Amino acid sequence: MKLERLYKKAIEVGIDNDLRGKPEIKKILKEEKEKYDKFKDDEKEYYDADRLFNPFSDTRILNGDPKMNVKRVIVGVDMEVGEILLTYLLNKEEGKKIDLIISHHPEGYALAQLYDVMKLQADLLANLGVTISVAEQLMAKRVSEVERRLMPVNHARAVDAAKTMGIPMMCVHTPSDNCVANFLTKTFAKKKPSKLKDIMDILKSIPEYKKSMKLQIPPKIVNGTESNKCGKIFVDMTGGTEGSKEIFEKFANSGVSTLVGMHFSEEHLENAKKANLNMIIAGHISSDVLGLNLLFDEVEKEENLTFTGISGFERIRRTKA
Repeated sequence: MKLERLYKKAIEVGIDNDLRGKPEIKKILKEEKEKYDKFKDDEKEYYDADRLFNPFSDTRILNGDPKMNVKRVIVGVDMEVGEILLTYLLNKEEGKKIDLIISHHPEGYALAQLYDVMKLQADLLANLGVTISVAEQLMAKRVSEVERRLMPVNHARAVDAAKTMGIPMMCVHTPSDNCVANFLTKTFAKKKPSKLKDIMDILKSIPEYKKSMKLQIPPKIVNGTESNKCGKIFVDMTGGTEGSKEIFEKFANSGVSTLVGMHFSEEHLENAKKANLNMIIAGHISSDVLGLNLLFDEVEKEENLTFTGISGFERIRRTKA
């Protein structure tokens, strides 16, 4: 598979699983094109042209020729300098050349733009019935906070290491997170759990969460009890990073009773408790791995890849390779 095709397939899968729906994605891309067409030449020089077809600013080819062939990939939730050095050593010692590093968490200029995908969360809140102006204003505050936090980060550190060692690299973040959010949303809708214990049983039946349980990091109810009724469930698994800290009362007012997420900060958790919401942490790394596996299942419908899993990742197929 060409690197360029792998990249674009990941974007396609991300769009297919985006809870906003394809019409909204098409609208976003159309607006981006209209904005680009109004730019002056000097503005276009610094424009990230991938934005014209890729709505996920945290997913990019970071190093390598898009026309290169990819067969063997090394994949991890975090692929930083240590993991890149390990890839270099594996290539040197084993004689089985790894063609591409794939990181889930963004690096390089994809990390610098992470805050931009958080706008997705406002649309998801609006779909729940939260007034869009309220959702956008609450998210705008949080987006600005994350943008400022990312500004001083050494974004290029890992990518520079990959370039120096001559190893192609890409990252796939929101498309993968969309896969797990869509998968769990559909699973809960189909199985109709009644109580929090039922949600826990569903999560514990999924291979990625089973593996995490063996590593002593199980899904956990952090607010509520197993006997609490689920009510309306919202899966909070996509949109870059944690959303607004003030949104939980709006969740409750929109009819949501239970939040299922990858992780919640202490401040988020305390505010959710004040809003009397049930809270379940499914698991961060385990959810990331589930999303990656679902995405790769779709990629491998076109062409099989050989995987080396590190940094928390293990390839678990739901389709035959």
